[in-house]
Amino acid sequence: MKPHVRAVVIGGGVVGCSVLYHLAKAGWSDVMLIERSELTSGSSWHAAGGFHTLNGDPNVAKLQAYTVSLYDELEELSGQSCGLHLTGGVMMADTPERMDFLRQVHAKGRYLGMETELITPSEAKAMFPLMDESNFVGALWDPVEGHLDPSGTTHAYAKAARKLGAEIVLRNRVIELTQEADGTWNVVTEQGNVKADHVVNAGGLWAREVGRMAGLELPVLAMEHMYLLTEEMPEVLEFNASTGRELIGVIDFKGEIYTRQERSGILLGTYEKACKPWSPIETPWSFGHELLAPDLDRIAPSLEVGFRHFPALENAGIKQIINGPFTFAPDGNPLVGPVPGLTNYWTACGVMAGFSQGGGVGLALSNWMVHGDPGADIWGMDVARYGEWATLRYTNAKVRENYSRRFSIRFPNEELHAARPQQTTPLYDVMVRDNHAVMGDSWGLETPLWFAPSAAEAYDVLSFHRSNDFGPIGEEVRRTRDSVGVTEISNFAKYEVTGQGAETFLNHLMTNTMPRIGRIVLTPMLNNNGKLIGDFTIAKLSDTRFMVWGSIAAQKYHMRWFEQHLPNDDSVAIRRFGLNLVGLSIAGPNARKVLEKLTDDDVSSAAFRFMDIRKMDVNAAPCVVGRITYTGDLGYEIWMEPAYQRRIYDGIKRAGAEFGIVDFGMRALLSMRLEKNFPTWFRELRPIYGPYEAGIERFVKLSKNDFIGREAAAKEQADGPKLMRTSFLVNATDADVMGDEPIWAKIGDTDYRTIEPPHGFGAPRFDSGGKEIAKPEGGTMRDGDWRVVGWVTSGGYAHTIGSSMAQGYIPSALAINATEGMFEIEILGIRRPARIALEPPFDPTGAKMRG
Repeated sequence: MKPHVRAVVIGGGVVGCSVLYHLAKAGWSDVMLIERSELTSGSSWHAAGGFHTLNGDPNVAKLQAYTVSLYDELEELSGQSCGLHLTGGVMMADTPERMDFLRQVHAKGRYLGMETELITPSEAKAMFPLMDESNFVGALWDPVEGHLDPSGTTHAYAKAARKLGAEIVLRNRVIELTQEADGTWNVVTEQGNVKADHVVNAGGLWAREVGRMAGLELPVLAMEHMYLLTEEMPEVLEFNASTGRELIGVIDFKGEIYTRQERSGILLGTYEKACKPWSPIETPWSFGHELLAPDLDRIAPSLEVGFRHFPALENAGIKQIINGPFTFAPDGNPLVGPVPGLTNYWTACGVMAGFSQGGGVGLALSNWMVHGDPGADIWGMDVARYGEWATLRYTNAKVRENYSRRFSIRFPNEELHAARPQQTTPLYDVMVRDNHAVMGDSWGLETPLWFAPSAAEAYDVLSFHRSNDFGPIGEEVRRTRDSVGVTEISNFAKYEVTGQGAETFLNHLMTNTMPRIGRIVLTPMLNNNGKLIGDFTIAKLSDTRFMVWGSIAAQKYHMRWFEQHLPNDDSVAIRRFGLNLVGLSIAGPNARKVLEKLTDDDVSSAAFRFMDIRKMDVNAAPCVVGRITYTGDLGYEIWMEPAYQRRIYDGIKRAGAEFGIVDFGMRALLSMRLEKNFPTWFRELRPIYGPYEAGIERFVKLSKNDFIGREAAAKEQADGPKLMRTSFLVNATDADVMGDEPIWAKIGDTDYRTIEPPHGFGAPRFDSGGKEIAKPEGGTMRDGDWRVVGWVTSGGYAHTIGSSMAQGYIPSALAINATEGMFEIEILGIRRPARIALEPPFDPTGAKMRG
């Protein structure tokens, strides 16, 4: 065992071996994997071994596609068979609602270049004759699904890594981690100590314990998972003999089960509602190549449905029941990346779908460690997406909820309720009890979504179509636009940047010039490649004090970046307020009249201009008030300590009563921002887009200084953006876009060849270096002269103008074409006419904001 290496990977499952392989492949041959027992001794050895490319997050789906594409190369390099069976698979829908879900998945697959197909139950039965097709209304076929040998695949990664110079040390438990002042890690093991520049926690079932060695409580929990293997079945033998093919994989949403062929029988697994955590507090180090006691009673409801839907299984003998633990994060996606607040401590854990995602996790993490950037938009897997509120018991509750919903549809207006409320503001009871608010979870914080007419009506009717909130949201929007509304805005990230070097620091990070004292600016933040990693509102309160607002969900993500770039001379300090600072916003043409009744300050248009900010007493409480609002109307943001929030809210409601003031929620706010063509973080603004593509170039001042990403941004400006964020008016009926729908354009071959395909667009195929290869023309992206040219990022109904709207990215050459009949957007399987809105439909000149 070497005394010093560049990186130590802790954990010898498929994920740890993939990270080791990708690090060695990227040029870090001086790396070591340490495993407490044998390779695959945690969850990998008893995994069902299925793989697929479909995922609710398109960016995660691309990394899953990379994983699947890697296996042939891995076998060739290692000489080890992965036992690949590329059978294809179907998802079966038993209700119209589940069929709507499959239409949405199929549409999303179009712009990812996936060759999925909506088929009938009879067509599915032809590939899996064990089913009774009368139980289903339709299905989605995906040819890029299958299964493999978990042990063989893990050893293929390991052998390939060794050939590239990596070292693997087995039967050697890591027992302690300490860090030197220079950042070097001391990895204390049973066989001695190793110094490492970097540590990767790929501990799998023990990831939580490896995190605790560094003072972390990672949000992961192991769940018991059962699947059974049948005896040899004559139906399987007959199908194999008559077709020369293997049975496909099947997911049955109603039964919450998955099936595939295993030898001459069937493997059937469940994600049962009555799920059971395993070792919820501590994972025993003594656990190894063992299984847990089976519990058929727990999965009996799923088996009953399975036997009805697949009658042949009821008479099949059970050869073996596998019950083993594997880990989940609260949302089911992995925890990947550098841990905020620690130096060179990386995670690659919570990867419940290791044989679908392990390769992509290894690629992204190795890129991040070696090159400083994951090379893809992996927000859906970033460990920084969770905050301090994701405690042990919170994680336990959310993981159980996620597991039990593994095969449940998630409706666009559905809020999950486990472990809530976790964080609340002083107005929570007022909003719920008095105002009949339907609340949403915003990074662990309860936030009003919309306000029902009565307590009995304060719930969402779950649907892919317009639902019971449509009328009340419309009323909230109209009354705000016509007079005045108030909304809680505590669900922003809030930071204070202070010190003699504060302005220099912010100028280095941000693309816009910092404001004068008492003024506000909007500014993007770029990574070194010139891509968007932040979108902020910044106010200068004094020469050495700035307030910064951003996305609540990105607080850890952004603090990690801020701290990484802090100067070493103590000239800058950053404080994250969290819920120590809360806020309210008033907006609408009578907003100034409301504020005037609550303050002694002059808030006339001349004295308190658009984008001004100052300290101000509001209803006798000390506040910071900025003249800005995301509604695009006249408005103010009022920030205060939590102790004052109820007093200020009560004052606003009393002062606004004569103007018919209305409470409005997040959904109304998002409707109003559509009418102004305002983008949102994580949808329109993500690390795969540049500022010119996103249409926010007015906030990029290339001449100000050498800010991070400046050179790449200047190149984007000089070359011209390949894509353009575009706003559409959509001729929808009873359903609006939800995000990730394909955008079609009517263009012939000649026109199409002049358009450079969007980056990240098309079938996710990769070369041996992990670089994506563009999809050739054709396939599901073409329908005569109609072609899929882009994708929707977000949208909804714009109540002021009475139209469905969408935002999305299309090639810039098409983004100025407002011709009728040029575009269509696919909503739930139906292509709806859409027209580009070249200007914001509401107040295109911005006169109302500035008035």
